[in-house]
Amino acid sequence: MRLEYTQDPPKLHSVEDQRILAKVQESRAELGLLPVDLVLLHAPQVAEGWHSLFGAIRRRSSLPDDIRELAICRTGLINRAWYEWNIHSLILLRCENFDEAKFSVVKQAYPTSQGALDDRQWATLKYADAMTRHVTVPQDVFDGVKEAGFTQQQIVELTTTIAGYNMVSRFLVALDIGEANNKAPHWVADLGGLGSMESRGEGGTVAANLE
Repeated sequence: MRLEYTQDPPKLHSVEDQRILAKVQESRAELGLLPVDLVLLHAPQVAEGWHSLFGAIRRRSSLPDDIRELAICRTGLINRAWYEWNIHSLILLRCENFDEAKFSVVKQAYPTSQGALDDRQWATLKYADAMTRHVTVPQDVFDGVKEAGFTQQQIVELTTTIAGYNMVSRFLVALDIGEANNKAPHWVADLGGLGSMESRGEGGTVAANLE
């Protein structure tokens, strides 16, 4: 970790900051404050905005759980955000309509076929990969999302989920939150060429209840 974590719980002096802390603690419930919270709470107003956005993404969207978690896992994998991946991959494996055969496709750096994934899951993977690796989404990839049966509301929610968790992964990796940057799963060494920066030819590597 490149900064010091706040105390757990942090000592906040203003009434407003204490209100924000209570709100964050309520959202985490029995989990308690996570390492990412103990960083965000250096800037309580940012922490409040963060929890508001990701609370909506994770708990108040119409996306099925497997679609949301698949999208999150792809951003974590491509960006090598292992703190994110290690939490959300477990959530994904517990989702209805998901299993190890499907997970074997999600773990691939550059899947070339959908394997056991259904059409909605495959369209989600391709969309998340395009947004994460290239930002610009090819028309055929976007058309695939529409053809998979997502509503306009769900496409907005899916796009926000992918964009939001790209922010999460960059925040986690830049600060090495959870000291997880060097805690890749054992199978990652076999993937090669994983990082989103490498895939754009720019050199280098972009090195639950998570958000």
